[in-house]
Amino acid sequence: MFRFEHIEYLYLLAAVPAVIILYVISLKLTNSRIAKLGEPALIKRLLPHWSIRYQHIKLFFLSLAIIFLSVAWANPQWGFKKAKAKSKSTDIFVALDISQSMLAEDTSPNRLERAKRFTTRLLKKLRSERVGLIFFAGNAYLQVPITNDIASVELFVKSANTEQAGTQGTAIAEAINLAYESLNFDDDNNYKKGLIVITDGENHEQDILDAAKAANEKGVIVYAIGVGTEAGDYVRVINRGYKEYKKDDSGQPIRTSLNTQLIKDLAEAGGGLSFLINNEEEVIDKIIKDISQLEKRESELQSFSEFNSYYQYFLFVAILLLVLEFLMTNKKMPKAKSKIFG
Repeated sequence: MFRFEHIEYLYLLAAVPAVIILYVISLKLTNSRIAKLGEPALIKRLLPHWSIRYQHIKLFFLSLAIIFLSVAWANPQWGFKKAKAKSKSTDIFVALDISQSMLAEDTSPNRLERAKRFTTRLLKKLRSERVGLIFFAGNAYLQVPITNDIASVELFVKSANTEQAGTQGTAIAEAINLAYESLNFDDDNNYKKGLIVITDGENHEQDILDAAKAANEKGVIVYAIGVGTEAGDYVRVINRGYKEYKKDDSGQPIRTSLNTQLIKDLAEAGGGLSFLINNEEEVIDKIIKDISQLEKRESELQSFSEFNSYYQYFLFVAILLLVLEFLMTNKKMPKAKSKIFG
């Protein structure tokens, strides 16, 4: 397979006809000036070593040099080769709460949309890491296994909604356990890994802190990010195209509030840090700084295809032609006269 890496440089080939046109104009002006000096035959006798043919050869060399330089800059490439690269990174899981309580609008536009925006911005700062994604509500769901493809993780985050949850609730403990089970500790038990839990903390499980502590003892650092306010808000859901309050069994609107204490306790049990989504940039910077201090492991070899470049051959020929053009004069080489027997 053949291609030019920078095909736009081939536009420089337009310089060749421009140089030829300038040469023809220059040659006509020179002949015109010579004609004013006297008879052409006489001028030719006065300049016996001057040769128009050498000027044509110099023009030919210069034109070829421009052509080869243009092709060299465009970088012709043939075929492809297999290359392998290694990268050092930390494995990080992001667990995003998609329960209906995340539809509360105490954080604009609502908790879930705010969490999705925060997660997307966080992922942009985790480009050098390997990231996985978990959604959780009444159960935890693995969306993206650990991968280097951050763009695909972002795509899943942007499409997150509460309807993806089969059952309602806030199964943080199940999300922690799923993250640990999905992380590979077989070959790198000495390396810490991360789990970033983004939730409003409306959890009624008793084993959440035990799950965080157990995961931390096995090498998982748990970061807890709280979404919402302690004042809280009513949960708004869409029913037949209309937005209405979610109600309990007695018909009363359900009010939900951020459980800040649980967020703090979760991070403490998991050996990580806790934050509230207020100043997103500050929170993200602190998380990235803490993750960057974890010892990174060498990830698996990544195979990819790459074209072989051949610009150097064209560049060599172009330089050679320019040197020849520079060294060549407009004068004929004088013929050697030999005298035999004196």
